[in-house]
Amino acid sequence: MRRTDFFASVWLLTVVALLALVSAGDSGERKPVKPAPKDRCPVCGMPVARYPDFLAEIIFKDGSYSVFDGPKDMFKYCLNPKKYNPSKNLSDIDSIYVTDYYSLTMTDGFKAYYVLGSNIFGPMGKELIPFENESDAKEFMSDHSGKSLLAYKDVTFGVIKDLD
Repeated sequence: MRRTDFFASVWLLTVVALLALVSAGDSGERKPVKPAPKDRCPVCGMPVARYPDFLAEIIFKDGSYSVFDGPKDMFKYCLNPKKYNPSKNLSDIDSIYVTDYYSLTMTDGFKAYYVLGSNIFGPMGKELIPFENESDAKEFMSDHSGKSLLAYKDVTFGVIKDLD
């Protein structure tokens, strides 16, 4: 193999590998962020690092993020993004994470189960309590007087309004 052919092959493999990495970065699987002490909820202005047990976050396709002191404010943002950040649209969202109430780990907010109407309150009062597993959500509902179990797509302006 000629030296120029070897370098051309190495260059081509490098380009293919870089393209694969770039494509993987847009897969909708961005990791949750750890909020900085200065990060504030764009809906209510509260510093979110003080409330890690209720943390919710949106990661955008461009790598920027918004963090919230609870799922209720995260849903307010999702239901009206232009009010809180005129430069962002729902189509800009890559990932959403919420804190599972029992495990206190970040879980996919699009797939989570949300308990409404329980006797557990978040930093902003009445709150949607998120769970990764439906069985945990149902157990929580039984233990904490939950009224209903919702999927992400079922949370509406009316649901959020009733929490304020």
